[in-house]
Amino acid sequence: MSTPQLASFKAPAIDNEPMRGYGIGSPERAGLQAALLEMEQQLPFEVPCIVNGEEIRTGKLAKQPLPHDHANHLCTYHEADEATVAAAIEGALAAKAGWESMPWNDRAAIFLKAADLVSGKYRYKLLAATILGQGKNVWQAEIDAAAELADFFSFGVKFVEELYSQQPSKNAAGTWNRSEYRALEGFVLAVSPFNFTAIGGNLPGTPALVGNVVVWKPSPAATYSNYLVHKILVEAGVPAGVIQFVPGPPAEVVAQAIAHREFAALHFTGSTFIFKKLWKDIASNLDVYRGYPRIVGETGGKNFHLVHKSAEVRNAVIQTVRGAFEYQGQKCSALSRLYVSKSLWENGFKHQLLEEVAKIKVGPPQDWSNFMGPVIGRPAYDKILDYVKKAKDAGGEVLIGGTGDDSKGYFIQPTVIETKDPKSVTMVEEIFGPVLTVYVYNDEDLDQTLELIDTTTDYALTGSIFSTDRNILIKATNRLRNAAGNVYYNEKCTGAVVGQQPFGGARGSGTNDKAGSISIFYRFVSARSIKENFVGLDEFHYPSNLV
Repeated sequence: MSTPQLASFKAPAIDNEPMRGYGIGSPERAGLQAALLEMEQQLPFEVPCIVNGEEIRTGKLAKQPLPHDHANHLCTYHEADEATVAAAIEGALAAKAGWESMPWNDRAAIFLKAADLVSGKYRYKLLAATILGQGKNVWQAEIDAAAELADFFSFGVKFVEELYSQQPSKNAAGTWNRSEYRALEGFVLAVSPFNFTAIGGNLPGTPALVGNVVVWKPSPAATYSNYLVHKILVEAGVPAGVIQFVPGPPAEVVAQAIAHREFAALHFTGSTFIFKKLWKDIASNLDVYRGYPRIVGETGGKNFHLVHKSAEVRNAVIQTVRGAFEYQGQKCSALSRLYVSKSLWENGFKHQLLEEVAKIKVGPPQDWSNFMGPVIGRPAYDKILDYVKKAKDAGGEVLIGGTGDDSKGYFIQPTVIETKDPKSVTMVEEIFGPVLTVYVYNDEDLDQTLELIDTTTDYALTGSIFSTDRNILIKATNRLRNAAGNVYYNEKCTGAVVGQQPFGGARGSGTNDKAGSISIFYRFVSARSIKENFVGLDEFHYPSNLV
């Protein structure tokens, strides 16, 4: 039985989790170094499925390799089989009534505690798992697995509190109107990617916070960090069965889940190709479902920097280096297309860009001096270098980089390609790696360049405009209204912060439901309007019926 709510509660004040610097001699550097050493000494870990609070070992094993040392692996995990997925779905549905009826303040307390566990007790362990398993350097792991993950949980409470407070503004005499925000009828399937541990927590966490039950299929390349996130949620108080953890072969697990009558929603981050396929598969199953499933997805990007002749060169160069090469370009928001005015390119921009890229150190992420680590695995390594070859074959000039070394880990040098064809392959197709293609436009051709930016790709995720002329910022923003869901002025196109820049794009980049804001929570609730009448009727006639 639920505890009666005896007061109207207000969540504590929420602020973004401060990011730690990990400077030389700092206690946080020492703490993280100790966590990394301890984790490396214990490799490999074993990860079971977690269904109804129980560890399930199917015996069907797969490995999560270390991308910087592919002969070794971070964990061996048990892949969910058909029986395990079926048990996860049925167990989640059985847990639904209790979870949805739990008083809101108690669900909120669970996620606030989870945020504290992320930012405190488990911070270094989460970072170590993300560094080793997903190839992030310390800063990239910090902004992801510590700060953003904690923010998703804590700000989620703030946003849901705001959502629940939205009530009808009018009540006729003798009546009271109310709105409630029900969880969806059925279960949510969360399919998370490798590149952000925080997204691994947010995809199941968002629907769960508003009372949904979730079957979570993590990425094979982020299994261990995501397993730790699940452990944190359990320790924080999420009841058994509410979030089922089912690593396994993506196609089989997902197909089984979306074929179920009680499938209510897909929360997805991954490739555009897979998302479109899943949308079609869901559509073909419509006659099976109890209702119309919600489909929420954030997919690819082919993100741009536009550098106008009025831009401040040094800032534009440094922002470009960070936007393109942080985390090896393996962010859906990463910079991939650079449009630079000819006068700037020839008068310092090109020289400074290549000079800065040449300083980038590439190597194992545990070496604190390395700005770039490995790409995530063999398929990514081969695909990225194949794109470099395609660009060269089509006449593109590799200005720097373009090579890789897979002898021990999957390392690719930061690559800058200059193209004379603004619709060449590496300007159009998503690469998801450390490859930046530059198109130099004539200063007087700004209008044509804006048209190119808008029409060259099917994506519309992020973009940046560099100019010190306010009229240019206005002009470019208006012309590129539909070219990006997140636009930045004189700032790189990556790094959206929860509660500050709601994140998401449209066109081929997703459903633009804006993670890190209240907007996304609307997708996982089904509102019900309640009208209560206090004054009874004596007869059914209206005055207009009288003669």
